[in-house]
Amino acid sequence: MATVYFDEATRRFTAQDPPAVDAVTLDIADGEFLVLVGPSGCGKSTTLRMLAGLEPIDGGRILIDGHDQKGVRPRDRDVAMVFQSYALYPNMSAAENMAFALRNFGVSKADADARVAEAAKILELENLLDRKPGAMSGGQRQRVAMGRAIVRNPKVFCMDEPLSNLDAKLRVSTRSQIARLQRRLGITTVYVTHDQVEAMTMGHRVAVLKDGKLQQVDTPERLYDHPVNAFVASFIGSPAIYLTKAAVAQGVADVHGTPVPLERELAARAGDQVTIGLRPEAWQVVPKGTPRSVDLVVDLVEVLGSESFVYGHPTAGDEADRITVKLDERTRIALGDVIAVQPDPAGAHFFDATTGDSLRP
Repeated sequence: MATVYFDEATRRFTAQDPPAVDAVTLDIADGEFLVLVGPSGCGKSTTLRMLAGLEPIDGGRILIDGHDQKGVRPRDRDVAMVFQSYALYPNMSAAENMAFALRNFGVSKADADARVAEAAKILELENLLDRKPGAMSGGQRQRVAMGRAIVRNPKVFCMDEPLSNLDAKLRVSTRSQIARLQRRLGITTVYVTHDQVEAMTMGHRVAVLKDGKLQQVDTPERLYDHPVNAFVASFIGSPAIYLTKAAVAQGVADVHGTPVPLERELAARAGDQVTIGLRPEAWQVVPKGTPRSVDLVVDLVEVLGSESFVYGHPTAGDEADRITVKLDERTRIALGDVIAVQPDPAGAHFFDATTGDSLRP
């Protein structure tokens, strides 16, 4: 186990382009499960590869257990990588794949076999050790790839979107296995994904990246409840938050004709315009004709079993202005219906209309 510290770590692929990773400073505790999340091209995989030594650092430092990794070869960093593509040797059995790196490091056959047997027991692969990758399912191959990392007993796990090639049901079960495995082993883990649901359910903390810049690092709960800017608010949460710019007069914002009051301090910071964020649970379906409500044309009803969501656009607005509302279990709404909704001011997020930064200190 180890601590990891990114000290303004920067990576540039060309001198002309903006940095792929721009002065990222990130402190990862011993035994922590940290998830790097963000849209495609935000620099999360590059950040992980810099830690593993697969990408050079063009500025700043990366420290493992307080030791600067500049000039340290990947094989000497004691970092184990789990890739999206599994990267298993097709001509080797599961046991041979898991033991391959150990044998290259000069570990005796007896010791390697013992480590493989222990990892196979943890990952429930004991009956598959003689099987080759071609005769395994995607989930089984991914567990073999994880076993190959586990047998090394590294200081740090680096996982680069390891579940992307699995179907939806298998992703859910495998991510719970990974989270449980990390808790059991206590190895510091840096996990990359573009799936914010995956990030929210697995990480002790989540680091959100955009255009190579670190936006916010926090627990999943605080990212959801206290986003530092409109980008984090829009990226974290499924279904996504509704964001709209609203005029402010006398401390009250106007959302499609519905007043949303701001606290005095927030109104002072907002000026005459604010960006308001309303998550699906911050809307309430009310009887049609209710004063100060918003009429929505229902474009889609998403029934997920335990909960349902309505996607609609204001009757007086643009069809692209999509509002999502979480429904009460007893509410029944059909496609094409017109419903009335009201926002709950207590559930609103307020951002600077120009910078997108949260107005809350």
